[in-house]
Amino acid sequence: MSTNITVDPITAEIIRNAFIAAADEMNTTLIRSAYTPIIYEGQDCSVALLDANHRILGQSAGLPIFLGNLEICVALTEERFGRGVWSPGDVWIVNDSFLTGTHLNDMTVYAPIFCDSELMGFSASRAHWLDIGAKDPGGSMDSTNIYQEGLRLPPMKIIAAGAIREDVAELIALNTRFPDPTIGDLHAQIAVARTGDARLRAILARYGKETVELARDQIFAQSEELDRIAVAAIPDGVYTAEGCLDNDGISDDPYWVRVKVIVEGDTIAVDLTESDDSAVGAINCGEAQAISACRVAFKLLINPGQSINGGTFRPLDVRVRKGSLLGAQEPSGCQWYFSPLGLLIDLVGKALAPVLPETVAAASYGDSMITLLSGIDTKGRQFVHPEALVGGWGAWSVSDGESALINSVNGTIKDFPIEVIESRYPMRIRDYGFRSDSAGAGTWRGGFGVVREWLVECDEAWISLWYERAKTPAWGLFGGGAGEPSYVVVNPGTDRERRLNKINRLRLSRGDVVRCLSGGGGGYGVPETRKPGAVAADVALGLLSPERARGDYPGLGDSAHSE
Repeated sequence: MSTNITVDPITAEIIRNAFIAAADEMNTTLIRSAYTPIIYEGQDCSVALLDANHRILGQSAGLPIFLGNLEICVALTEERFGRGVWSPGDVWIVNDSFLTGTHLNDMTVYAPIFCDSELMGFSASRAHWLDIGAKDPGGSMDSTNIYQEGLRLPPMKIIAAGAIREDVAELIALNTRFPDPTIGDLHAQIAVARTGDARLRAILARYGKETVELARDQIFAQSEELDRIAVAAIPDGVYTAEGCLDNDGISDDPYWVRVKVIVEGDTIAVDLTESDDSAVGAINCGEAQAISACRVAFKLLINPGQSINGGTFRPLDVRVRKGSLLGAQEPSGCQWYFSPLGLLIDLVGKALAPVLPETVAAASYGDSMITLLSGIDTKGRQFVHPEALVGGWGAWSVSDGESALINSVNGTIKDFPIEVIESRYPMRIRDYGFRSDSAGAGTWRGGFGVVREWLVECDEAWISLWYERAKTPAWGLFGGGAGEPSYVVVNPGTDRERRLNKINRLRLSRGDVVRCLSGGGGGYGVPETRKPGAVAADVALGLLSPERARGDYPGLGDSAHSE
């Protein structure tokens, strides 16, 4: 590459935004082309455009937990097969939990991008597939090894030299309960690969290879410099925090995540090696995703307004112990890999709270709070519907926590519209709104959780639940109170009432009711210093009961109620 060519800042910024726009278009292609609601409505997916050395050029809004993870799949493929494995017209696929770090439902599809016979980059996407052939439809809450969790694919070609491999497509179709929509989602991800290919080649054609690569290097260097400046402003030291998951779905024993954050100059390390050993149940996480979770925590605190690229995480080092909860190895179950990660993200903030009091937030409600409904509809068709529940986020130094927001692991995942649920599945949503009295008290209170109530309208249905963080609910900071934990009540107010957090395939019948309650976020600062008008406003809106106001805000509750 010529060294006497420079890129002016305006051109570099245009190219930066061209990379991001390309990733956004890839994401739109996936959402609009997908066959299943979990992608086209819930948007449980993420995409990235990479350079030839597997570094991020652009990544669209999506699941933050996949930050910097898609390139790992590409890099591991090259590491396994060699640099010469990439050919024009090929598209690859992988979902092996011990490579990607996620559960088997998350399928990664990626392709090399060539321009004038030279490898110039990669396009990649990851999307949650509705069913991948686990022992239970959609996934199991009680799996104890990876072999119970579905079809596991190593890195392999799904398209070779432009032609789909029918043998691989048939293998996938034969191992899912919903072959047609699954293959439809596969083709949507292949379309993403083609879109990324076209957009990167268009950028190269417009600006030229040398200009694009110089701009890329400049963008990476800027991001690294800004991150190092921000890290250097944190006092050197070792900062720790720990918290536990309720259990692994098999026993009632808690599992501990222990975080040690080491700041030294302009570098920061997150040491996870003292976390518990791998669990019998499916809460284990592959190392790749543990690294991604630490990147999410890093980005929440360090230059959150800057876009993600190949220079972003260079000051960050993550240390994971193989065989631990966060360094899963075969044959550990990984279906609910994200549960320790949501806790991990909150714990990094808790550890750094003493030195970043103006930046960190109290804990959020924490987990995805999965409700998985399955059964036979009134027309005799099998259905599966997994859904994450929104909840309350933690407050921080200048604001209350956000209410009814998806957790930090899931990012842009959307609520399923009630109209979509009721038109596609034999279920009716009878109640959906804020959960009063769920937020942690404080100078700034946490956000409120929600209540979502289902009525079963078919004769044969099952519910599986994965609700977490009852033993380590959303804690407050600097005197703030904890949020209420999440849970589910089946058939509330009847002699068949059951309160649950985790269960696999509980049988339901027509007329049964499932009431889901998500937790609130932690408060920030002592409650006694909250403005009485803010307490009164929450009471007037029904978010806070008069009784809870008097208990949470001594001396303020009565006056607030009387206003």
